[in-house]
Amino acid sequence: MLISIKQHSIYASTKAAIVKLAKNFAYDLADRGIRVNSISPGYIRTPIFDERLKSDPECLSRREVNIPLKRIGTPQDIANATLFLASEEASYVTGIDLLVDGGYSASFPE
Repeated sequence: MLISIKQHSIYASTKAAIVKLAKNFAYDLADRGIRVNSISPGYIRTPIFDERLKSDPECLSRREVNIPLKRIGTPQDIANATLFLASEEASYVTGIDLLVDGGYSASFPE
């Protein structure tokens, strides 16, 4: 699910384009046995996020309150999702966008 956020039009449209590109590649490359998926991460605790916290210490609590799992994701969360999609356990998975966002997108109506 792609949500709309005020003042994020360029970010949102490029993210939507990447998701659609992955779906098209999945269709185009399936006959070669190549699987293509995309991952849409939620808020992830990165150095950029940590920099934001220096200037806005309340940023973390404002984000976590809207995430059903009540925590910001970690780079390891994204790595684990990536490893799953690249593994044989996901051998019948192609053309999907995996939301790794702690349930954040589940709180928005479709």
